[in-house]
Amino acid sequence: MTYPGHLLKENQIYAGKEMGQNFLSNPETARMIVEQTGIDSHARVLEIGPGLGALTIPIAQTTRHVTVVEKDRRLIPLLAQALESHGIDWVRVLNQDFLKTDIASLADGQKLVVMGNLPYNISSQILFRLIRSRNLIDTACLMFQRELADRILATPGSKAYSRLSVVAQYAAKIRRRIDIGPGAFFPRPAVDSTVLSFDFFSSRPFSEDMELLLFTVIKAAFSKRRKSLKNALVGPDLGLDKSTVAKALAGAGIVPERRAETLSVAEFETLTRAVDVFI
Repeated sequence: MTYPGHLLKENQIYAGKEMGQNFLSNPETARMIVEQTGIDSHARVLEIGPGLGALTIPIAQTTRHVTVVEKDRRLIPLLAQALESHGIDWVRVLNQDFLKTDIASLADGQKLVVMGNLPYNISSQILFRLIRSRNLIDTACLMFQRELADRILATPGSKAYSRLSVVAQYAAKIRRRIDIGPGAFFPRPAVDSTVLSFDFFSSRPFSEDMELLLFTVIKAAFSKRRKSLKNALVGPDLGLDKSTVAKALAGAGIVPERRAETLSVAEFETLTRAVDVFI
């Protein structure tokens, strides 16, 4: 086996901090992640940021329906070599920015399983995009910095509970799968990582327009998280004045002095229905 550090050095490539690159280098860890997804030969998999193919290889050994999206063009030839060395010639490799990728065109009428060791610096952006496109996705199995994973799983009342927690838990059943130490990566990160699985809910409590309003309410509430809801919800995000916010909170049965981090997902849904009356 050629290790990532040697391979990158031989090709005069350096992991880009600006891209949040830490390459998975432990094959056993990669196999374990793929096993956790439960994918079979019929699964249509989209991998985000394959890097040098550590995760791509066991995925492609399980199913032949694999598309990977890699932004760093320097890595494409090395990824191709890694796949070729394992006799894999059925992986579709796209040199694109995932945040600009047309996910619908990749689904081809079948729901996707999304996987990836996400770049640390844009993990949240990627997750928000997947949530907005979840009608195209069955499940996702994604690796995050452990601190961010803890935020995603956080419960109301905790310091880690955030906008991301509410939006993610509204959209999916989330489970912690594997905690991975720094030694499984190159370059070695300063933090631990965690793999989370997302089983996206097939039914939605809101229409598309109402869901957009929900996300706006959540964003407004957490944008001033140290303030009470009666103050945080006033402003340009929702276009509501203090009097209207007070009426919406009363309609939702929520005490105005509460803060965003104390509200459950269900309470944010109730609040959104109350706000909708005044929009």
